[in-house]
Amino acid sequence: MVVQVVLVHGIRTSATMWRAQVEYLRARGNPVTAVDLPGHGSRMAEEFTLDAAFATIDGAVRAAEERGPVLLSGHSMGGLLCIEYVGAERRPPVDGFIAASCTAIPRGIGLRTYRLLARGFDSLPDRGMWLTDRMLDRILPHETRADFGAGGYALDAQDVALRSLSVLDLLSALHRIDVPLWFVNGQYDQLRVNEKLFTQVAPHAELIVVPRTTHHVTVMRPRVFDAVLEVALTTIEASDD
Repeated sequence: MVVQVVLVHGIRTSATMWRAQVEYLRARGNPVTAVDLPGHGSRMAEEFTLDAAFATIDGAVRAAEERGPVLLSGHSMGGLLCIEYVGAERRPPVDGFIAASCTAIPRGIGLRTYRLLARGFDSLPDRGMWLTDRMLDRILPHETRADFGAGGYALDAQDVALRSLSVLDLLSALHRIDVPLWFVNGQYDQLRVNEKLFTQVAPHAELIVVPRTTHHVTVMRPRVFDAVLEVALTTIEASDD
């Protein structure tokens, strides 16, 4: 059976950030679903809650599972949510998992600092969008620059979403994950802070660090991330055979 792929975006952005990967997967012949989490993208008017976010991921995974084995990939906040989801006590129907730019425990001083910085940007006259756009113009290639924000930026959901992440029990979830697992980080990603701990808790995971890359690894190095997808897909295909 053909491997199905579910993609979960990070905070503020939307399903459009995965356009390069969607194009690659469709050309390869793998059906793919890139979801919009509540409060983001096409669901910008909705309230972000963890229950609604997990329901979104679970709905996409279970729909995909009816057609074949499932590869799940999440980036940043989406990756953190997917760690909690894949590592649930009642194992979901996921056959492989790529956790991108999310090797950090979202609580304590790190989360408080991140929320403080986000609030600072939000207090600017344009809610920090001029600075955000200049930064993205500098680091993203032309082929993916428009994709990252094409679904809009979920500025109103940001603080609520960040605050909600503090209740996740990622280490317990990682202990329970027994499917093929890949951690993918950019060399300069600020969320590498607990990278060593995550790989210790999940020793079967493979760690891939992409040189000269920031937190935005999927859009900054789309062909590299496509190659990671290829590794994951062929691993699941070999297991299925």
